[in-house]
Amino acid sequence: MGKKINPRVFRLGITRSSTSRWITRDHQHFAKNLREDVQIRSYLKKKLRGAGLASIDIERFQGSIAIILHTSRPGMVIGRAGAGAEELKKELMKRFFGNQKIQLNLSVQEVKNPDTNAEIVLQGMIEQIEKRLPFRRVMKRTIEAVMRAGALGVKVMMSGRLNGAEIARREKLFEGKIPLHTLRADIDYSRGVARTTFGAIGVKVWVYKGDVFEESKNTAEESTAPIAGPRAAKSEKSIDQVKTVPV
Repeated sequence: MGKKINPRVFRLGITRSSTSRWITRDHQHFAKNLREDVQIRSYLKKKLRGAGLASIDIERFQGSIAIILHTSRPGMVIGRAGAGAEELKKELMKRFFGNQKIQLNLSVQEVKNPDTNAEIVLQGMIEQIEKRLPFRRVMKRTIEAVMRAGALGVKVMMSGRLNGAEIARREKLFEGKIPLHTLRADIDYSRGVARTTFGAIGVKVWVYKGDVFEESKNTAEESTAPIAGPRAAKSEKSIDQVKTVPV
C-alpha cells in the first residue's frame, strides 16, 4: 500500500497536515470552497512559475481568507517594497472573489532548504528536460544535489519518450533509502509533466528527510512526566548511574 498511494496523503495527520485548513457544515459551501482552493492553486502555480513555489496553504475564517506562499525566491513574489505582493493580491481578489466582502491576507514564507523540497526539485528537473538536457545527467545531478543538502534518501523516476526514443519507457534512479511503509518517515513527494517536442515526459520525485518519531516521542514523554520530587530525583540519578556503567 505504501508504494501505491501518494506518500504525502498517506501521512496526513501523522507527519503532515492539510494545506487547506477550514471547516464548514454546509455541503454546498464545502464544494464551493474546495473548487476555489483548486483554482487558486492552479492560477498561482502558473503565475509564479520560476519563483520556486513549494506549496500553498489556504486558511478560511469567517469573513476572511489567508493564503500562505512557501517559496525559495520570496523576492520574486514580494517585489520592490511589496509592490509585487500587492498586485498579486488585487488580481486574486478580482479573479476569484469579485464583489464579495472578504478580507484577503497574503503572506510569503521562505523555504529554508529548497534542495530537499520535492516540489522545487521537480520544477528544476522539468526545466532542464524541457531545455533538452540528457535525462540521465539530469537525474544524477539532481540526486547528488539532494543528498548534499542533507537528505537521507532520494528517488527520481521518468517515463515517456526519453531522449526522443521511438518507444516510451520508464527509468528510475535512487540513492539512500525510501521507507514508504514507515508512517513516521518524513517523505516528501511530488510529480509533474515536462512538455517536450517528442511529447509529455512524466517526472516523479521522492525525498526522505528522516524520522519524526523520536521528537514526537520526547515531547509526549515531557508532557506526561510527573512532577519531580526528592524520590524521583534520587531514582533518576540511580538510573543514570546504571546507564553509564560499561558492559
